[in-house]
Amino acid sequence: MTLRIEPIAAGAMVSVLPDLARLRIEVFRAFPYLYDGDMAYEEKYLRAYAESPGAIVVGAWDGTRLVGAATGAPMEDHAAEFAKPFADRGFDLAEIFYCGESVLLPQYRGQGAGHAFFDLREARGRELGRRYSCFCAVIRPADHPARPANYTPLDPFWRKRGYNLVEGLVASFPWRDIGDSEETDKPMQFWMREL
Repeated sequence: MTLRIEPIAAGAMVSVLPDLARLRIEVFRAFPYLYDGDMAYEEKYLRAYAESPGAIVVGAWDGTRLVGAATGAPMEDHAAEFAKPFADRGFDLAEIFYCGESVLLPQYRGQGAGHAFFDLREARGRELGRRYSCFCAVIRPADHPARPANYTPLDPFWRKRGYNLVEGLVASFPWRDIGDSEETDKPMQFWMREL
């Protein structure tokens, strides 16, 4: 399978929001996110990327089908829950580029899309004069009952990209897990690198 990976032009972003929302819901249902998403929330959340002049959305296509995507934005344009831990530690938010989600259907993994997603988002951060690139990942206990026996964390991949876990830099963000009736806050660990 040959993937076409490229940024989605700002003018085309609104038209791909439904496909991107469905993709996020499908991929994030798996461990460790276990996200029970809905289209209305997703489209509202993703619209912030369409409205941020500094944002980037990278798509991965198999033909005309969107099979993967990655987002990024200046930290000050993203959700306040993610900016707060940095502000509390005295970071200048204007120096940080936030890499949001990277989602890719399982059958397309291992073909370089993850590296391409980071390359393009980090390049956008550099274009904007940002000093740091960061992202966060949900923290789940090692003995979580929904953890698959063959689950492999992405920590080695992130370290290979130059990211390091920043001890104590944790955000909290709510969503409803599969099988739950209401949202609960989830701890989100930040990883960071200099650009």
